Amino acid sequence: MGSPGWYCIFLFFFLLSSHSARHGVNAAPASQERQQEYDKIKSLPGQPPVSFAQYSGYITVDKKHGRALFYWLTEAAIDPTAKPLVLWLNGGPGCSSIAFGASAEVGPFRIKKNGSALYLNKYSWNREANILFLESPAGVGFSYTNTSSDLAGFGDERTASDSLTFLLGWLTRFPRYKHRDFYIAGESYAGHYIPQLAKKVHDYNKVTKSNLINLKGFLVGNPVMDSNYDNIGTVNYWWSHALISDATYKSILKFCNFSRPADRTEKCNDIIEHAATHDFGNINPYSIYTPSCPTSSKSRLSGILLKNTLIGSPTYGYDPCSENYAVQYYNRLDVQRAMHANTSGIPYKWTTCSEVLTQWKDSQVSMLPTYRELIKAGLRIWVFSGDADSVVPVTATRFSLSHLGLPVKIPWYPWYSDGQVGGWTEVYQGLTFATVRGAGHQVPTFQAKRAFSLFKSFLAGRTLAGVGMAEGGRP
Repeated sequence: MGSPGWYCIFLFFFLLSSHSARHGVNAAPASQERQQEYDKIKSLPGQPPVSFAQYSGYITVDKKHGRALFYWLTEAAIDPTAKPLVLWLNGGPGCSSIAFGASAEVGPFRIKKNGSALYLNKYSWNREANILFLESPAGVGFSYTNTSSDLAGFGDERTASDSLTFLLGWLTRFPRYKHRDFYIAGESYAGHYIPQLAKKVHDYNKVTKSNLINLKGFLVGNPVMDSNYDNIGTVNYWWSHALISDATYKSILKFCNFSRPADRTEKCNDIIEHAATHDFGNINPYSIYTPSCPTSSKSRLSGILLKNTLIGSPTYGYDPCSENYAVQYYNRLDVQRAMHANTSGIPYKWTTCSEVLTQWKDSQVSMLPTYRELIKAGLRIWVFSGDADSVVPVTATRFSLSHLGLPVKIPWYPWYSDGQVGGWTEVYQGLTFATVRGAGHQVPTFQAKRAFSLFKSFLAGRTLAGVGMAEGGRP
């Protein structure tokens, strides 16, 4: 999810009726300059005063079908013209980057109980960059399509293509960001979205011989990477962290062939269902050592299976019910008006994870070939893992990364934040891996300061601080 509070793996079977697109498709202002001014947010309901500019609205990615993607830009708090642009994507597939990335992870605001107002996130990533949040694909959050059949046709390929079309359209509307240093960040199933979009951008730049989208690299947390290796690593995490019994562990190994996901047996599915609903108990699988929200149901744990994969703190200030506050806040009409959202009359409520996408058409079985291509292209690539996540756990990511066979440049060492071990890291030829100690699936939610330290080091292109090193220094 990327990410999400709860990983959106079961996609609900609702059809989206067609609706007219008043904004972004049929009635956009005449000029991009006027459209940009239209998108500017004066102030959000219950928002504390801020010094940075915000914009939100729609970019059409398919006029014929009426597909439009919703974005929210929070410009850098200091010197935005000199700061890079970072696109944030949550996963799911089907989960909202507004709900999670913007409102519970790296955005400038957090939502108060009952969706009543906002308060500041002191570790917002817009302290270091201009952050662009995108709800993708259409059918997620405020993003929509006028063609209901689209909702059964989304998959990795269309999502990546629409995201590239969005970027090109968005840069036309905001030309000051053309040629700006550009990075992509996110988590979970964005472990597919991010490398796939990075490849689309890289290929576009090769064909056009342009750095209009000046892609420098990407940063992805607890990513879905490889169906086989992720699943093996996940099951080992469950057993080694005492989440499942010896009997369940042995049964999974006996009856589940992760190397052939299309041939998964009903017996295997039954065992996984048992592990999720019986062995786990009523915990938050995205952060196994923190409390669950009392309103969360046990049945949500059964969503750990996601098609081909097994996907589907005590920490300061963590509220396990924050997802509920997002639902309350973003369904307020005054909030939607302030954000220029839902201007076309979407016939369903805003949800943190989509309830209208009916299936996921294509999912790349392994992202490792794409990683190899992008490493060869010279992009800066960092992968990080919160070590308290059981959905896409650190063992899954390490096992998948090991099959890239990358030479080690800087061997494993602990990195520090505020004099405490923030996690562990190893630097490979072409890729940096880091863990974040005490963090769950959405790392910045559970360990905001450690995640911010990691982000600053990534942007600076510096290794994480070890013993005797300044933060962001070199060993």
